[in-house]
Amino acid sequence: MPSINSNGRFGGIMTRAACWFAFAALGALGVALPACRDKDGSGAPQKAGAAHVGDEHAGHGHAGEEHSDEVTLTPEAIERYGIKVEQASPRKLKPTFLAPARVAFNAEAMAHVGSPLPGRVVELRVRLGDIVSKGDVLLVVESPELGEAQSDFLQKRILAQAAVAAVDLAKNALERATRLYEQNKGIALDEVQKREVEFKSAQAAYQTGQSAAVVAENKLHLLGMHQAAVETLAETGEVNPRFTIVAPLAGRVVEREVTLGELVNPDKEALIVLADTTTLWVLADVPEARLPEVTMGAPARLKSGAVNGHKHEGTVSYISPMVDPRTRSAQVRVAVQCEHGTLWPGMFVQVEITATDQANPDPPPVIAVPEDALQTVGGLPSIFVPVANEPNTFARRPVAIGKPVAGLVPVYSGLVEGESFVVSGSFILKAELGKATAEHQD
Repeated sequence: MPSINSNGRFGGIMTRAACWFAFAALGALGVALPACRDKDGSGAPQKAGAAHVGDEHAGHGHAGEEHSDEVTLTPEAIERYGIKVEQASPRKLKPTFLAPARVAFNAEAMAHVGSPLPGRVVELRVRLGDIVSKGDVLLVVESPELGEAQSDFLQKRILAQAAVAAVDLAKNALERATRLYEQNKGIALDEVQKREVEFKSAQAAYQTGQSAAVVAENKLHLLGMHQAAVETLAETGEVNPRFTIVAPLAGRVVEREVTLGELVNPDKEALIVLADTTTLWVLADVPEARLPEVTMGAPARLKSGAVNGHKHEGTVSYISPMVDPRTRSAQVRVAVQCEHGTLWPGMFVQVEITATDQANPDPPPVIAVPEDALQTVGGLPSIFVPVANEPNTFARRPVAIGKPVAGLVPVYSGLVEGESFVVSGSFILKAELGKATAEHQD
């Protein structure tokens, strides 16, 4: 005879039957029974992977295994956190190497501003750190030398104008004497010759006066006066010994070695130093063994704890033809754009330069993603991909990767060409996935 117990088939049938009889009996007695409910007590069957509605996010998959690696965000959260998607594409990954470097000003976008002549500073219009445009007035200097040069110009100009009148007078006298001599009206030949000598002398004086006026005007130009200012001086005759020193280029005041009332002269190297801080140089010391791998225009990236969170990329713009005999290295210059003030001249950094592999100058393209697109989840390198037919939903996907090359990581499996993946903001998705997992475990 079969054994009737909870483990046997008959036992199971009898147990279920007993339960139904008990439920029926209690119902007949009018005892209210709670409906069969899920863990959440809603009374409705829970769909696997149902969204968990949060303050900012549409939800997280948490109830079913098939959706446990999915995250859903609201459109507002996607915009706020900068979640961006790209399509995977093959890229040529070239080897890189690191070299120590320092940040410096772009010497081709700097200006050491001095005074063209001696004088005293009577106005200072910029302070250290100010940003100026080309042509802005930096300071005003009062110079006795400029006043003397202006007075000399006015004097030479008056003499030149007088010489013009003398030439006209001598010319008229010569023409009158010649006419009277030809008409035999009582004038001797020697008188005509005398008038001719006087005319030539006046012409010579005119030439000398004009040359002196030109020299005096050129001196004013050398002292920094523009043609418009010279013409105003000639019209008004008013001497003004003050002159302005203007910015020769747009940039920031990085040095100011002058104070109000200070005496300045052309011998002083620089009163003010201007530099364009939006374009900087990174000067790398590359070992001589690596120099054959460096080419003009090669991409380069900066790496430093001081610039974490900011990407600085540039290109090789100069390779020194000389190797330092002490360090056995040559200087390689990388031009870098710095719009947000996150690099400062004098900083020490590491620069990652893309090398040219002589043995394999043209490597085959492979699927690669930016380092920021990868997240480690459950000990596995993973990316996030949009879920088809589920707006604003992203699924974690483990991938097999190689070593990073110039900020890109080759993906050998888990992502194919043309497939979309999250390229920016994946760390937010990882955080939300972790929160959803913790909630599910609770």
